[in-house]
Amino acid sequence: MPLLGAGLGAILAPRSIAIIGASQDATKIGGRPVELLRRFGFPGAIYPVNPRAAEVQGLPAYPTIQAVPEVPDLAIIAVAAEGAPDALEGCAAKGVAAAVIFSSGFAELGEKGEALQARLREIAHRTGIRVLGPNCLGAASMAERSIATFSVVLEAGMPQAGPIGIASQSGNIGSYTMLLARERGIGVSRFLTTGNECDVNIADGIAYLARDPATRVILCVLETCRDAPRLIAALEEARQARKPVVVLKIGASEAGQAAAASHTGALAGSDAVADAVLKRAGAVRVHSVEALLDLGHAAAVLGDRLPAGRRTMLLTASGGFGVMLADAASAAGLALPSPSEATQSRILSVVPYASPRNPVDATAQMSSRPEILAEILAALLEDDGCDALLLLLSASLYLPRLRAIYMPTLRAVREKHPDRIVMLAVHGPADAIAELTAMGFPVVDGVDASTRALAGLCALSDARRVPAPPAPPAPGPTIDLPALATEAGAKQALAAAGLPVLPERVVADAAGAVAAATSMGFPVVLKIVSPDLPHKTEVGGVVLDLRDAAAVAEAHDAMFARVRAAAPAARIEGMLVSPMVTGGVEMILGTKRDPVFGPVVLVGLGGIFAEVLQDVALRPAPVEEAEAMAMLRSLKAFPVLDGVRGRPKADLRAAASAIAALSRFAAQHAADIAEIDINPLLLRPEGQGAVALDALILPARMEHPA
Repeated sequence: MPLLGAGLGAILAPRSIAIIGASQDATKIGGRPVELLRRFGFPGAIYPVNPRAAEVQGLPAYPTIQAVPEVPDLAIIAVAAEGAPDALEGCAAKGVAAAVIFSSGFAELGEKGEALQARLREIAHRTGIRVLGPNCLGAASMAERSIATFSVVLEAGMPQAGPIGIASQSGNIGSYTMLLARERGIGVSRFLTTGNECDVNIADGIAYLARDPATRVILCVLETCRDAPRLIAALEEARQARKPVVVLKIGASEAGQAAAASHTGALAGSDAVADAVLKRAGAVRVHSVEALLDLGHAAAVLGDRLPAGRRTMLLTASGGFGVMLADAASAAGLALPSPSEATQSRILSVVPYASPRNPVDATAQMSSRPEILAEILAALLEDDGCDALLLLLSASLYLPRLRAIYMPTLRAVREKHPDRIVMLAVHGPADAIAELTAMGFPVVDGVDASTRALAGLCALSDARRVPAPPAPPAPGPTIDLPALATEAGAKQALAAAGLPVLPERVVADAAGAVAAATSMGFPVVLKIVSPDLPHKTEVGGVVLDLRDAAAVAEAHDAMFARVRAAAPAARIEGMLVSPMVTGGVEMILGTKRDPVFGPVVLVGLGGIFAEVLQDVALRPAPVEEAEAMAMLRSLKAFPVLDGVRGRPKADLRAAASAIAALSRFAAQHAADIAEIDINPLLLRPEGQGAVALDALILPARMEHPA
């Protein structure tokens, strides 16, 4: 398989281009690239290939690719699907470095199309020609005026050259992103759509842009992941290059889509896994094309200047807008500290009737004289509690009088505080927004949009401080899968992996149960042991708080009868006798093998917190203890663990150790184990540890039980 991003220079910066299936009609997909290349002044040679024409759109045409007088860097293939493999074979024989295949009718249409696409893949891998597509909208590079796309967006004009690279699996969404960039005056470096990805995939595009000097920020539209290791490697390469990656991930699955035998399986939906993978790899996810551009453009304007934290000062000339900003900022996850007393005094010294807390309502006075606005901005930017400032100008810049106040003042502020983060929420004329952007201010239109973009900048900053993920552990020793089918067997395996479990005993009869309970001390718990009954409570297979020998003997016989009546075909291997443990916080801890990204580890509080509120933290496995601690702190219910309202603090170190140990075990045995469910993990008060009270391990063959 080619190295990540290898050979894409021929697609994104070719010196010559052949168009196979070139058309006289500029509205057809074979005619549009010819017309666009000529209109926008591509400086290299353009070779139309059409066996039925001597000339195409004023250019000499050639009957075959072999007849072209030189070896072009890139070939665009715009012929029917059935003819695409032969056309690609001809390009490879000619020595063409890369091809873009517009044609549809491949894997997206079923078995026959899949066979055609397999031929394209075989040709690419055998000959080394890089292939973009098929069924793709192609690529373009703005500075080079290289156009290998039939996107209608370019008919109205190309975006200006700039620092934003676009890599999209979806042609239309990627093209729409480019359209909005052009309308907003946002500069684009490269545009790449990967379509069916028979060879070049989205990871190749990200890796190429990570190395591309013309690209500062990467915008990615992701529908699916066909090669998880390559995608993760590409995202890590972009992080190492300090190039922010903003991802619009589409195709979120519903939480209950897949049937699962464990709680973990139901909670770890594929979209949640993708979210966790992207976050760990340093990418920031958004949920609309508009947000993709807002954050991408803001990051490009700031360059290496990103917020050091989430402490945000809000400044408006309106109390109502201040409240809206505060609501939106809080919802976006920004922190809104009050300015210091000294800062508040500075604000009141210039506007005595201002509201100097956060949000700061400086009233319309802040736009009455430049020196008033300058002093308020300086006071907030020089406050030790300010990581970023968000200034709402609403539609003020449409008024020449107010524009004359704001523009020179903001220019002076930028010169005086070149490293401070100031975002502007502005609905204004394009020339004013362009001028502010040139000063180094990220400008976003809208209250919600601006706060989300600022929160995204904070997330990009956080990503730079996250250490690289641990290397996957070597596969573990062979495990006896049938032995894991019961709670007792699962706990033995987990104990060997470093998980805390209770001293328990499997017994064969009531006398054995009494002896075990007497030995370990009362009260005890009695559970049925059966590989056929993963959910023991559903058949009456669990009895708690047995306080003497008589109670144990009676419970044993009654449980045996209940289970036999409820599940007569179940294999019963005995009873599990465990000490009865109380006190602490019940948690759910588990792993799931995602079909794309591999094993992931999940933790949340037990009960309604995980099941109803979906309050869980998810990471790709394995994780170190520091990352496990971050998972715990990310839970909405974390205050319950941290001693809220006088409750004892939970033993967070023990929980983090258990999470890390389970994640390593799952990663070591990813080929054999589909899911692990520890429910509950009882987390005791600080210093007293944790213990797995129940455990379920599903082998890979049971990943999708009937």
